[in-house]
Amino acid sequence: MARQGQIPPSEADQITEAELFMTLVVPAYNEQHRLSGMLEEAVEYLEAEYGHHGTHSKSSSNGSLQASGQQGDARRGWEVLIVSDGSTDQTVATALQFAKTHQLATPPTPKGPWNGIGKPTRITPGAIRVIALEENRGKGGAVTHGMRHARGTYVVFADADGASRFTDLGNLVRGCERAKDQLGRAVAVGSRAHMVGTEAVVKRSLLRNTLMHAFHLLLRLLSPPATAAIRDTQCGFKLFTRPSLPYIIPYMHSEGWIFDVEMLMLAESAGIPMVECPVGWKEVGGSKLNVVWDSLGMAIGLAVLRGGWGMGVWRR
Repeated sequence: MARQGQIPPSEADQITEAELFMTLVVPAYNEQHRLSGMLEEAVEYLEAEYGHHGTHSKSSSNGSLQASGQQGDARRGWEVLIVSDGSTDQTVATALQFAKTHQLATPPTPKGPWNGIGKPTRITPGAIRVIALEENRGKGGAVTHGMRHARGTYVVFADADGASRFTDLGNLVRGCERAKDQLGRAVAVGSRAHMVGTEAVVKRSLLRNTLMHAFHLLLRLLSPPATAAIRDTQCGFKLFTRPSLPYIIPYMHSEGWIFDVEMLMLAESAGIPMVECPVGWKEVGGSKLNVVWDSLGMAIGLAVLRGGWGMGVWRR
């Protein structure tokens, strides 16, 4: 809009004030079986760490207190945006049922991938919102759409399978607090790189590990320096400060699996600090990733990204 003269250039990178502390965006495509367990662990952590609890937060630059939501931003609270990406199963109904039952005095406790059956967590009305896309856009399209509606000071996206340990969100907040620039911009990248050589990775098939290493090599060759230096670009657990979003979300083109890389490339081109933070991760059954075809698609997508941005076909 700024390029077309519809708004002044000075307003192109502005964003509305945050209304709460943390927004979680969950892209979901046919996730009726895995979604409830992931949400159970997420809302338990969000409510414990960032819920109001009848108190007011205080301004502070203390990263550890900021990570617990006890101090740092003048607001508290959290929300979950579940983006059903053209699901053909009961994903939307499952999400709505979760939101409905967890407003009861004694909510149910679905079994999560990390904690098993946890303690009941009662949520406030409106804490969970469900967006139903009519057509399947791809994971990147669902995440980008959700982020356009986020109200948080921080915005994180996480996969619906719960493979990333959600309690490590505090590590990402602390990473952003240490890294953010004078404009308050920063991106924290959840990383599984520290797990290379562990049982979780060794048990993967030879084909999957070979394709993973080939992709990382291609990434180093085709992506700019700061993005290439990130050891794990594909972990579905990334946190953004609110001021960083106008420099990334409006310029996204990729809606497939490679969208993570475009987000990082856009952050790098805007001079936004990026920090890689180790997170727990485990294999969860039911993945929709086709190792061969999706790896090929990511390689092609990476080449398109490099060509589109490098040759000036796409620009800010």
